[in-house]
Amino acid sequence: MAKLHELSLLESRAGLESGQFSSVELTQAFLARIDELDGKLKSFLHVDTKGALSQAKQADKERKDGEGRPLSGLPIAIKDVLNLAGMPATSGSRILEDFIPSYDATVVERLRAAGMIFLGKTNTDEFAMGSSTENSAFGTTHNPWDIERVPGGSSGGSAAAVAAGLAPIALGTDTGGSVRQPAAFSGVTGLKPSYSRNSRYGLIAFGSSLDCVGILGRSVADVSAIFGSIAGHDPKDASSSQIPVPELDMQAAYSLKGLKVGVGKQYFIEGLQPEVEQAVRAGIEQLAQLGAEIVEVDLPHTEFALPVYYIIGPAEASANLARFDGVRYGLRIAEDDLMDMFKNTRGQGFGPEVKRRIMIGTHALSSGYYDAYYGQAQRVRTLIRSDFDEAFKKVDLIAGPSTPSTAFKIGQHNEDPLAMYLQDVFTLPASLAGIPGVSLPVGFDSKKLPIGMQLFAPYMEEERLLKAAHQYQLVTDWHEQRPAL
Repeated sequence: MAKLHELSLLESRAGLESGQFSSVELTQAFLARIDELDGKLKSFLHVDTKGALSQAKQADKERKDGEGRPLSGLPIAIKDVLNLAGMPATSGSRILEDFIPSYDATVVERLRAAGMIFLGKTNTDEFAMGSSTENSAFGTTHNPWDIERVPGGSSGGSAAAVAAGLAPIALGTDTGGSVRQPAAFSGVTGLKPSYSRNSRYGLIAFGSSLDCVGILGRSVADVSAIFGSIAGHDPKDASSSQIPVPELDMQAAYSLKGLKVGVGKQYFIEGLQPEVEQAVRAGIEQLAQLGAEIVEVDLPHTEFALPVYYIIGPAEASANLARFDGVRYGLRIAEDDLMDMFKNTRGQGFGPEVKRRIMIGTHALSSGYYDAYYGQAQRVRTLIRSDFDEAFKKVDLIAGPSTPSTAFKIGQHNEDPLAMYLQDVFTLPASLAGIPGVSLPVGFDSKKLPIGMQLFAPYMEEERLLKAAHQYQLVTDWHEQRPAL
């Protein structure tokens, strides 16, 4: 049998149910792996060894008493922008360095009710603002495939932890690509659900009209098991959808015959790494071999997604981050003058990327500029959404690359914010449209770095998306490859 840390989530569940090993043994295996490797990967900000083992003992007792729950005894890692009661929630920022929430985020609460074990909190770009996990105030996370490279971001800690076998699965968040882009860079599967499908209650907000709680796992089947447990309406989140969540049976027969898969011509552009294009086109051809019909689609406003996102996202961030002022919670730089306290707390508490986005967003919302920037961006966002609506009248799914290149070296884009922002050029349109997307491993480049392919589905059609993606993984083994750490 494979080592316990090498097992997928569903393999782990099968082993627990058959009595091959206990939850304590499984949890200890991941904790030992974290202890062995995370000193150089830095994927975790906080590891709850005592709490995880206590939860594992309880899970074993429940199973022995015949009281097992759907995901009982299975470990998971949580991105450090989601509240987990009694555990630090720093959002990768000095301004929240000592903040410990007293309540769970709704998605965490649901996983707790399903019996999962929380290994700890994973590293993130500060307030989820970044594409490399270099913006964390607590150190850069390293890519397990090449520790001199980034794992992607902002959910880079979660992606690296899953890729390296430090956790079988992890929660992340996706505002403009922060689950799908690190999934591609780190060679794992990453799901961004439809906007409002998962509750945002207990998520430390970045962009409230964009933020989604997503999942990073080793396979579509693993990701689907978690999605089924956390998705659904939450009365604590006013934006939470009341559309019922389908029961996902990934074992049921599903055919791609008759399925139309669109290929957006705007997704294969100048500057796309040739090896990425080759691997993604091979992935699309594999879908065709499974019976799908490949159709070219036009998404004419794709080119505007980057500037639109970098107005709307920072504008919402500037409003959301106004609460971190040194008065109620988090860092407080004591000063005699109130305005000095505000300025020094925020000046010392926020990092450079967060400050940059707050200033951009505040300017876009300011008197005389609101309509020219934020208002116009929202109008173009509607056009981007309409592009997808029109395309989905002709096709069932849309395919394309997750990222324009494979993982870049740590520090490569530190002096060029635009080059960093361009890493999300293919993930941003789906975020602005609010539709679900999944990134799948589809190959490697000449440096043995993973390549990801994205699939999109219409709003709230996660079932179609995940079942099609699962069929791809049934006939390929890219998602089974592991870095040689």
